[in-house]
Amino acid sequence: MTNFHETLFPLDISLNAEGGPTRKTEIVTLVSGHEERNAQWANSRRSWNAGYGVKSMTDIEKVTAFFEARRGRLYGFRFRDPFDHQSSAYGKAVTADDQLIGVGDGATLNFPLTKLYENGGASYLRRIAKPVAGTVRVAVDGVETASFTADETTGTVTFAVAPPAGAAITAGYLFDCPARFDTDALRINLAAFRAGDIPSIPLIEVLL
Repeated sequence: MTNFHETLFPLDISLNAEGGPTRKTEIVTLVSGHEERNAQWANSRRSWNAGYGVKSMTDIEKVTAFFEARRGRLYGFRFRDPFDHQSSAYGKAVTADDQLIGVGDGATLNFPLTKLYENGGASYLRRIAKPVAGTVRVAVDGVETASFTADETTGTVTFAVAPPAGAAITAGYLFDCPARFDTDALRINLAAFRAGDIPSIPLIEVLL
């Protein structure tokens, strides 16, 4: 994307942000009182208020500089979601066996990184487009390999030699969310900030 900057929102601020995923569901109540529900989005979209991570004037200066360099809402950037930024469960180390990303067919070289969310027999498969450079680990049928490259700008793993047919391809990684500012104006009141008020710095996920 030409309107995306491969730069990370200040990490110390992002890790104290507030937010999470949003779904869009249309609900129609019938005459009988029963409901019909339809998902209007195939994927969730995350949003955050990074203001919760601003603790000092230095933080305000960092956010202001980052905002200006992104031209407000114009350019996207990387954001480290404090609640969901790794292939493994919270508190566990990333391993090459964390996520199944495909099955070999003896010819395919490229496999996109994904993350599976499961509960109660239902699941959602999320595409991971912005892995953190140097963190991607890959295994073929449970054996970790180094014979691959990982594009941190697209989230695609490319093997030097195609994995054999039927081989389970798994991966582990840290990742960022593509995001942008959800405002073209930062409004920070210095007196209110010193009094303990949290500035509003809205961010929203960019679906690639």
